[in-house]
Amino acid sequence: METLHKPKQQPVEESASQREFADRFLAELLHEQHELTAVEEFSQAHSTCQTESQHYSKLLPATPPQPGQQYAFEVDLDSCSGCKSCVVACHSLNGLDEEETWRDVGLLVGGTRSNPVMQHVTTACHHCLEPACMIACPVNAYEKDETTGIVRHLDDQCFGCQYCTLACPYDVPKYHPSKGIVRKCDMCTDRLSVGEAPACVQACPHEAIAIKLVEVNEVRENAEADPFLPGAPEPHLTYPTTNFKTKRIYPRNMLPADYYSVNPQHPHWPLIIMLVLTQLSVGTFTIGMLLESYLSEELLDAFRPVHSALALGLGLLALGASTLHLGRPQFAFRAILGLTHSWLSREIVAFGLFAGAATIYASSVWFNLLPVAWMVTLGWVIVATGALGLLCSIMIYVFTKREFWSFRQTTTKFTFTALILGIATTLLVLLISAGTERDQIGNQLFESIVRPLSLALIVVTSVKLAYELSLLVHLLNHRTSPLKRSALLLVGPLSNSSFFRVAAGVLGGIVMPLFLLARENEAFSNDVPAMIMVFFVFLACLGGELAERYQFFAAVSAPRMPGGPRR
Repeated sequence: METLHKPKQQPVEESASQREFADRFLAELLHEQHELTAVEEFSQAHSTCQTESQHYSKLLPATPPQPGQQYAFEVDLDSCSGCKSCVVACHSLNGLDEEETWRDVGLLVGGTRSNPVMQHVTTACHHCLEPACMIACPVNAYEKDETTGIVRHLDDQCFGCQYCTLACPYDVPKYHPSKGIVRKCDMCTDRLSVGEAPACVQACPHEAIAIKLVEVNEVRENAEADPFLPGAPEPHLTYPTTNFKTKRIYPRNMLPADYYSVNPQHPHWPLIIMLVLTQLSVGTFTIGMLLESYLSEELLDAFRPVHSALALGLGLLALGASTLHLGRPQFAFRAILGLTHSWLSREIVAFGLFAGAATIYASSVWFNLLPVAWMVTLGWVIVATGALGLLCSIMIYVFTKREFWSFRQTTTKFTFTALILGIATTLLVLLISAGTERDQIGNQLFESIVRPLSLALIVVTSVKLAYELSLLVHLLNHRTSPLKRSALLLVGPLSNSSFFRVAAGVLGGIVMPLFLLARENEAFSNDVPAMIMVFFVFLACLGGELAERYQFFAAVSAPRMPGGPRR
């Protein structure tokens, strides 16, 4: 019993140890209170500031950039918590709209179930050494400061073509619909010029963002082997200067949280109409010039007026539709300013020459202004300028470095669209010409061309449809490549448009032309089903090519920086 009531010494020792731990912990907390965050330091400095000239410059370089250097963001991934204070500060300081952001916070995930890894990433404009946005811009609305290296967007110069949003591999420029222009981060140039840190740098409570000086030559050298960030576009595309640093070693399966998400992109309907109709016009003039050596002069006299008028009219409609894509179409005249570096400016000039030559040609045909030999020469000039415009259209999308818009993919699609619609439109021209001419000439015109054109349309359409469907082979790949993403979109969210595209292509480019080939040799004026068939061949082919061009934009796998989880 005495043993039971005897006090124990061990609990007394534990109590003393706990008190010692509590005192040490309290001391550490009190010491930590003297180490203020960046926001707290600025608040304290601002509250005690006696003059208005004091600025927050803790995370800025001590000296301005020297020759061969430029400013750059440095992001300490180990310190970034994903709190989005930088996003809020940027949004507030620049007066951005509710859905508009110039700085975003993404998420990288990886590891195993027993040892998962998660990393937040804050990103903004990387102020690249070779900015794709600046090179692509047709109105010179971007400039790269020779001293600081900062890439600035000139809002007053921009006319809202949005080409820079396609050209930038990192999804940096953002289109502002209500203003009709693109805007982006300029590293708070006005603040840097007076020695004050950008809003995002100043707002980060963990000092995860800083402004550093980088050596231009080192950025180029590092881009050869540096992966930049897991899942992000390769740095050799534009040489981004942002430095993401960490002391940790990421697992090999580290990927953006939205890496496996596949979402349709903005289709850009004015561009769809412009591309399809310009290629239709170029193809129609090309087919027409090829027929110059096949038809007699009498048949050409019946063919040329309708052919030139229809091809020119649809071409001008295409150029008019292109202005609907501009946020500020009243400044469309600026589009040629970037002729030395922008494929978009070159496309506009090339199609301008094409339209001018086509207008002269059509006027000459209708009013007999030029000799036949001169008109033939002018016709081939139209074909040459149209082909140049077609090449510029191709290079506009090749420049973006997206696999779905590679040179082979884009050239094949654009060229075959020009051929398919050129043949279909020429058949429509024959239908109109035969209906407006006396029966003998009309029937002779139709009978002499309809069969070879129908056969050519079947061959060209079959080849193009087979090429488009070959993309689905990438569904068998284990790796989620950009082309596999496009294939997943075509059989998933875009499956309805895929069905329509194939059905319209098969019906208008194969089935109905086979009917025209199989028809008996009878007068065209007595063959009403053939007349109706030619009209629907044109409509079906046009609808199929519009659907294909919709998929061209909607199914592209757009490169971007790591984002957050998506549904």
